[in-house]
Amino acid sequence: MSLIDVRNVSFSYTRQRKTLHDVSLTLEKGRNLGIVGESGSGKTTLLRILLGLNRPTTGDVSFEGKRLDPRNREFMRRFRCGVQAVFQDPYSSLDPRQRVFDIIAEPLRSLGIEGDRRTAVMQAMSAVGLTADAAERYPHEFSGGQRQRIAIARAIVSRPDVILADEVVSALDLSTRIRIVELLKDLSQTTTFVLVSHDLSLVSSLCEDVIILERGHIVESGKTRDILANPSHAYTRTLLASIPRMPV
Repeated sequence: MSLIDVRNVSFSYTRQRKTLHDVSLTLEKGRNLGIVGESGSGKTTLLRILLGLNRPTTGDVSFEGKRLDPRNREFMRRFRCGVQAVFQDPYSSLDPRQRVFDIIAEPLRSLGIEGDRRTAVMQAMSAVGLTADAAERYPHEFSGGQRQRIAIARAIVSRPDVILADEVVSALDLSTRIRIVELLKDLSQTTTFVLVSHDLSLVSSLCEDVIILERGHIVESGKTRDILANPSHAYTRTLLASIPRMPV
């Protein structure tokens, strides 16, 4: 089943500056997708388009077979429920004025999701390895790894179909990275991930499929194991040769 389809998407900030060039991809339910490239490759712009934050200059994005349309409020609410994000920096992605409970519950409130919010929050906290007493504390009382767990709990509390994860371990120390990767592996049993990263070794541990972006162009795409075993593009070979492997 296709969850997200991107067809012939290009994006330009100005007429002279095109960030994405004719990008197409399909995210299938149960198959995690890695988007890999160096800084400036267009990864973040593509992520914002997948989140519906930027509209493509040309091309279409669909969710569950239906084109994203900001004018269709009911459909966009379903899209917001179905697609959540975890960002790179756990220090800046959490409101320091809010307690952890309120941070995690925010999607339930903003999306108008009915039900027992306390139970939903506690279940999300448990799923990411946070104890119940963390709910009444503030973000500054936690380590970087714990803050990223809070951010992940916020993303999963609404039980989304897809989580878009943007460089979620790059701001963490090595031992914390390994624990967060193991957490993502566990969560991927029930949720499909799009993992945006510059690290092919990280993507290989989590994603069945991968696309390689260079200067806004997809230069290679397919099954991760096939591309890593036999990269056909020079840029992919350069990434493999130059990026340190993270033990997982």
